[in-house]
Amino acid sequence: MDNRTTPETTSFQVDRVAAEPSITDEMQQHLDPKTILKHLGLFLLTVLTVSLAGTGFVGFNPVPFPLALPNLPDFYRGLLFAGLLLGFLGIHEFGHYFAALYHHVRVTLPYFIPIPLGIGTVGAVIRIKQKINDTYKMFDVGAAGPLAGFVVAIGVLLYGFSTLPDPSFIQNFAGHEAIKDYVAQHGAYPSSPLQETNGNLLIVGNTLLYSFLASFFQNVPPMWEMYHYPFLFAGWLGLFFTALNLTPIGQLDGGHILYSLLGFKKHRTVARIFFGILVTLGTIEAIPFIHLSLGDWDNAYGILSWIVWAGLLYSLLQKAFHSNLQWILPTLAATLGLSAIYLYGIVGNITTSGSLIWIVWSFFIAYFVGVEHPPAMRERELDPTRKFLGWLSMAIFVLCISPNPLYVI
Repeated sequence: MDNRTTPETTSFQVDRVAAEPSITDEMQQHLDPKTILKHLGLFLLTVLTVSLAGTGFVGFNPVPFPLALPNLPDFYRGLLFAGLLLGFLGIHEFGHYFAALYHHVRVTLPYFIPIPLGIGTVGAVIRIKQKINDTYKMFDVGAAGPLAGFVVAIGVLLYGFSTLPDPSFIQNFAGHEAIKDYVAQHGAYPSSPLQETNGNLLIVGNTLLYSFLASFFQNVPPMWEMYHYPFLFAGWLGLFFTALNLTPIGQLDGGHILYSLLGFKKHRTVARIFFGILVTLGTIEAIPFIHLSLGDWDNAYGILSWIVWAGLLYSLLQKAFHSNLQWILPTLAATLGLSAIYLYGIVGNITTSGSLIWIVWSFFIAYFVGVEHPPAMRERELDPTRKFLGWLSMAIFVLCISPNPLYVI
């Protein structure tokens, strides 16, 4: 073709096609055998660690993970739990992945992260290899993962609720003698936790959406026994992980979404306020933990615990707010004051320890994610469909988050 007689628009179209390869081409560029084996190996290792950890939750005769291997039937139940949870995580991450490919954003395959603690994984991540400077692309990549994962988590939960056995199913599990005796006598679960003679009770925090869905079904186990049921526990974790990713801070999925909805300046203010709420939840966890750790070094009111945590919190806020005292000091005062009111006025003690997840999440955001979202070069107002999905995502965050996700009584 002779470029001298070709319209300028045609030349531009040719250049654009050359600069933006198809999704298939982009996938082929980085799906070499070595890369696939690396990601597949991490995934298979995560399947193993989640399966082994899962037997401690859903197995009939669980053993301490990872000190001993479970029997085969328990391992199969753990494998079912792993398939459900990792299926959710995979759909979530591939939602990001395909949205990035659609917008020609360079991205890796999902990395599944195994860990021989807790539920056997800390999740999965993809790495975006370039800055996304357009809010349309930023929104699509950020929202695709949690929305896709949310649908899977809801499906897992609804199936679990609709196939629940009657309360006598609890008789299959080792331990839990108090609740087993109660169910044997009354044919139903107790309305409040029963103190076991052989240890403390692990309680999974309720959420607005889980509670709403559970209200439509019979034989729903209480939150201190729910984690024995693989579909319920995997579904609950799916909703909670979705909410964590939708935290409207920094470059988390929720940060991308809310930035695209509000723009840089409004999002910066909202993100800072929300980080203050986050560290307040962290303080409610930190004070009992520090107080119990100090033992006789602290007095009954936990004065030393408050001093220790106030110093750590000030350092954390310095990092999060870039040493801006106009934000640090009011957030510090409000956090300590509200936490004291809750612990002494509502709970009535500082000896009930939670999961510490909000402490870890606060430090992770401040030091690795950042509270503020970096400005995009091109801010465009989202179309009505994207706005609807964006605010729906924020509603999902509220419905699926639990202020106290795991705690022991």
